[in-house]
Amino acid sequence: MTRHIRHAALFCALLLVALLVNAARVQVLHAEDYEANPANRRAAIVRYQQPRGDIWVDGRPVTGSRDTGEHLRYERTYSEGPLYAPVTGFASQEYGTTLLEAMEDAVLSGAAPVLQPLPLWNEFTRSRSAGGDVLTTIDPRAQRAAYEGLRGRKGAVAAVEPSTGRILALVSVPSYDPEPLSGNGRTAREAWARLNADPDKPMLNRAVQRTYPPGSTFKVVTAAAALDAGVLKGPDEPTRSPDPYLLPGTTTRLVNGTDKCRNATLRVAFVRSCNTVFAQLGVTTGVERLRRTAESFGFNDADLRVPFRVAPSTFDTTVDAAQLALSSIGQYNTRATPLQMAMVAAAVASGGQVREPYLVERTTRASGGTVSAAGSGAVRRAMLPATASRLRELMRGVVEDGTGGKAAIEGAVVGGKTGTAQHGLGNSGMPYAWFISWAQREDELEPKVAVAVVVEDGEGSRREISGGGTAAPVARAVMEAVLRPE
Repeated sequence: MTRHIRHAALFCALLLVALLVNAARVQVLHAEDYEANPANRRAAIVRYQQPRGDIWVDGRPVTGSRDTGEHLRYERTYSEGPLYAPVTGFASQEYGTTLLEAMEDAVLSGAAPVLQPLPLWNEFTRSRSAGGDVLTTIDPRAQRAAYEGLRGRKGAVAAVEPSTGRILALVSVPSYDPEPLSGNGRTAREAWARLNADPDKPMLNRAVQRTYPPGSTFKVVTAAAALDAGVLKGPDEPTRSPDPYLLPGTTTRLVNGTDKCRNATLRVAFVRSCNTVFAQLGVTTGVERLRRTAESFGFNDADLRVPFRVAPSTFDTTVDAAQLALSSIGQYNTRATPLQMAMVAAAVASGGQVREPYLVERTTRASGGTVSAAGSGAVRRAMLPATASRLRELMRGVVEDGTGGKAAIEGAVVGGKTGTAQHGLGNSGMPYAWFISWAQREDELEPKVAVAVVVEDGEGSRREISGGGTAAPVARAVMEAVLRPE
């Protein structure tokens, strides 16, 4: 009898060992296969079993979570979704995450190791820490002013604080409401199909994901390169420029949309936006000097993140003299995002220094403790301080005596540059209206805001579309919102 008991016990022990070996095989050798299997919903259930952390603007959350009572329990909600969609992006159970929802997903979902109370605690308990929060740099008054200024038209606005690089507004119109995308049912699928089929591309963040020919706003960069290189000694020196200007090596004559450009000084040419003067200046300055200056402003930088990726603004260096002339007035292959052109205006405002823009002030635990905070961003010099001082004068002249008069603000010093960019086959497209600017209160020592506005479909005929008439009023509203928060 004892022998049979021993045999049974041994058999049971062998079965136990076999179970342990099989469990180890499943959990160690095939764990990744099972985890990646589409039929395994455990990870998704764990991910959505608790509320997601929030994205905050000026002390107020602009996101939330709704308890659906289903397996994927919590869905994302958005307050004023279209207003903040270019900042938040969306968080969808079906289609993933974008923009801040994507870049800060580990903190917001509670998966970031830094949120764990003890190392490996969540692995042991099979739980997830409460989602943390993301506090942005956005100024809600500036954001709303930009959004309302563009309403009904396609375009984008970017505004930054010159002394820090903090992004104060990031707006793209037309926009969309991210909330219908949050779930995984028919509503989400229908919203996804509708948004992707929309020819106006409402989910495209035009402020950072699309580049445009910057037109005459690029003349700020050309002027900086020419002054730094000593091609011109000062803004009141005659430029010896013809009108019209024969593009080098061609029979094509470049003309102006205004008069008094022949042999104009830089000051007059800047205020009147003389194409001939800046095209010749670009050729005289040379492609290498222009490249160095453009890249010091941020052009040709494929690594810019805020924290999500910004499409690279480009200045083509493989050009002949005629192409360089066109590039110098913001045409040919020169392309820029609105955020890049806001950085150009900010560099002029801050004495020639460019500060890396950023959108996240800090991230916190659910309890409020700081996880990470924005430090001093990278700083580089785009131009000499004396050159920046001269360009501030020139930009003030555009607002006070030139085409940017609609950006003027009582009690403030405002500088700006208008632009109307041609595009399309044979320049057949409706011109883009640009305005870049900076502003400071008269009783303060430094500018508080730099803005870039682009409008894709200005109202009226081609002749009536202009940066000063179409885009400058939007920039004015944004600058006023920052300078006069009350």
